[in-house]
Amino acid sequence: MEGQKQVLEKLRGAFRSGVTLPVHFRLTQLEAMMSLLEDNETQILEAMHEDLAKPKFEAVLSEIDMVVNDLCYTISNLQTWMQPTYVGTNLATKLDDCFVRREPLGIVLIIGAWNYPLQLILSPLIGAIAAGNCAILKPSEISRATEKLLAELIPKYLSQECYAVICGGAEETKKLLENRFDHIFYTGSQSVARCILQAAAVHLTPVTLELGGKCPCLIYGRIDMKSAAKRLVWAKFFNAGQSCVAPDYVLCTAETRDMLLPFMKEALESFYGSDPQQSQDMGRIVTDRHWDRLIDLLKKSEGKIVIGGESDKKTRYIAPTVLVDVKESDVLMQEEIFGPILPILTIKSLDEGINFMNEREKPLALYAFSDESQVVTTVLERTSSGGFCSNDGIVHMTLSGLPFGGVGASGMGNYHGRWSFETFSHKRGCMLRGWGLERVNVLRYPPYTESNLSWLRWATTSKKKGWAGCSIM
Repeated sequence: MEGQKQVLEKLRGAFRSGVTLPVHFRLTQLEAMMSLLEDNETQILEAMHEDLAKPKFEAVLSEIDMVVNDLCYTISNLQTWMQPTYVGTNLATKLDDCFVRREPLGIVLIIGAWNYPLQLILSPLIGAIAAGNCAILKPSEISRATEKLLAELIPKYLSQECYAVICGGAEETKKLLENRFDHIFYTGSQSVARCILQAAAVHLTPVTLELGGKCPCLIYGRIDMKSAAKRLVWAKFFNAGQSCVAPDYVLCTAETRDMLLPFMKEALESFYGSDPQQSQDMGRIVTDRHWDRLIDLLKKSEGKIVIGGESDKKTRYIAPTVLVDVKESDVLMQEEIFGPILPILTIKSLDEGINFMNEREKPLALYAFSDESQVVTTVLERTSSGGFCSNDGIVHMTLSGLPFGGVGASGMGNYHGRWSFETFSHKRGCMLRGWGLERVNVLRYPPYTESNLSWLRWATTSKKKGWAGCSIM
């Protein structure tokens, strides 16, 4: 097998040759990725079931179809995205062509995560290919079956000169980060993200960090309680709660909580039966270590379990679990849960709920459930988060037209659809000048005079009624 440096040198040589620049090459590679998904759906589903006991329905929706939809959207729009964007000029630049040209960055590193092991590698890769880059892919070693499958399929379908998969654990990733890349795209935890940033700083490499955090769900005012319970339960326990955008905790009044709980129990039984452990639609925790961590949180929590609580280490099963009487100092509120455990905290007013969320790190997603538009608008306007969705959970991230990414501690940068293309592109400001208007240009040459300055300011200032404008030199 080639070493990391040899792989990088091969990819850098391919990039410098210009092979990735033509739109035909980019579209061919994107269509090849589509073939990869279509030809190997059964193997993909088997690998993800082995890793996470992921139900076929969830795997198709969140892994395969999300990537396919993003591919279709990108393939349909790529030629338009690649066109230069022309900008306005002033009198002094009237004869010039002034535009923004989008150019590939070079060699990018994409580090995936274990909870959506296919989507979180291929979705950013779509943007990297569309923008004309070469890429090294580092799938998560925790999802071993999917990692192995990606390492087999990527070289089979995509150009081996331009795209490579490197497998391994933390040590391999650490060595990989010692190399210089033109961009690093990482999905995962905040603790690892800090290590990524430190490694990137050595080479001044730009990064995109797709992290997580504690995504709140505020339920307030009039509401269709039955529908709210179904949507909350589905969003929380999809993929056994192992989603960075899953509702991490609920904020509501005590009255709302007491009305909500019976509908949540009803929804859970409707979804997974009276014994969720026997349901084919309930996933499992990815490893024993992750299972142990979640069980430890449950044991240390002072909250009261009102739904679920059952577990089985042999199968890494944890029942969909809901707790009440949870205080903000509880162990469940100190870190992202990332599992099928949902604490409910009570508030007395909308202001209290908003203040509670604003006192914490900005989440990757924030959910507001209410039939009252004023409540939703108030929450939207007075909070900050990577994404926002009212009266549902997770679904906002499935739309290719919306940017997906965090803010503050939940990440930096975004992707999906055109946003992925922009993330992996350098926006190069260009001005193509001739030799005309030299009579205007001489105004900027020494010896400087007040008269020349006045004329130059007039020629280069943006005019707007009631505004003095700004001088651009």
